[in-house]
Amino acid sequence: MTESTHTFHVVGMHCASCVLLTEHELADVPGITKVKASLQKHQVEVTGNFGEQTSEELLAVLDPIMVKHGYSLAHERQIQKVKWSEFSTALPVAGIFIALFIMLQKLGIVNLVGGGDVGYPTVFLIGIIASLSTCMAVVGGLVLSVSASFAKEGDKVRPQIVFHIGRLVSFFVLGGVIGALGTVFHLGSTGMLILGIFVALVMLILGVNLLDIFSWTKKLQPTMPRFISQHLLQIKKVNHTLTPLLVGIVTFFLPCGFTQSMQIYSLTTGSYLGGAMTMFVFALGTLPALALLSFASLGIKGKTQSGVFFKTAGLIVIFFAAFNLLGTLISAGILPPILNI
Repeated sequence: MTESTHTFHVVGMHCASCVLLTEHELADVPGITKVKASLQKHQVEVTGNFGEQTSEELLAVLDPIMVKHGYSLAHERQIQKVKWSEFSTALPVAGIFIALFIMLQKLGIVNLVGGGDVGYPTVFLIGIIASLSTCMAVVGGLVLSVSASFAKEGDKVRPQIVFHIGRLVSFFVLGGVIGALGTVFHLGSTGMLILGIFVALVMLILGVNLLDIFSWTKKLQPTMPRFISQHLLQIKKVNHTLTPLLVGIVTFFLPCGFTQSMQIYSLTTGSYLGGAMTMFVFALGTLPALALLSFASLGIKGKTQSGVFFKTAGLIVIFFAAFNLLGTLISAGILPPILNI
């Protein structure tokens, strides 16, 4: 049977995780032999043996698969319009949150950012935001996949517990390894300054992308090579008792800007415990939403996300980026202390 290729536009793409999730989900559809998605073009090409099936009929089959993850497919490219009205709610909510944190920081109640260091409350909050963003779409898909696979065999609870334990333990252990590498490389004051600025820039790009205003900024987000992530995702197909544990460990390496920014920051801690605790607290922040998803089969994107949430989260992440940058510059002696930082 002759293979054919069909191109569809994907509505709702935000980051590299969206690309990976799109390819991963559509690749499992019977008849499809190859899937290639593009964040820049917001489209996906599917190749396979479709017989007499028309492009419209194929779209009717594939679209529901993507809709359950918060995306949709179309023949024509959809013109994305910025919903400025959402800022009328996002700005005051983010403003209240930021004002509260600055007040707590000034009173010394919460050490949000001090001396260039990101406090654990901040790391935990970033984890919460990450778990509700498209960054965690792939992880959410893995959770549902593991849940569905073992549920068929009557084992509904244990695999979920093993998955989350594996994720928390791996983030602690591997985060510690990254932190220890900072000592091995003997990062001097200049190296710490450069890494601190880089972490702030990664978070800034994340925040701007969450605002969903400029499409070109999505190209600036650093990510792991796609072929590595694609191979890692194949672990979920291994039918073994330890599969949930392995899948939990794999999530440390999946393309998520939030995770990567915390991994880079872990390197600046220069200690095993510092890096381990940073990544562990971040994973703890992502745990509530992912646990609800795995145990209650709740769709993150469809039920807990909205344009207002994205813009509010984006503004808060931009605030964290600016505060972290200030802390880094103050720690390096380039700027005088501001707001007790």
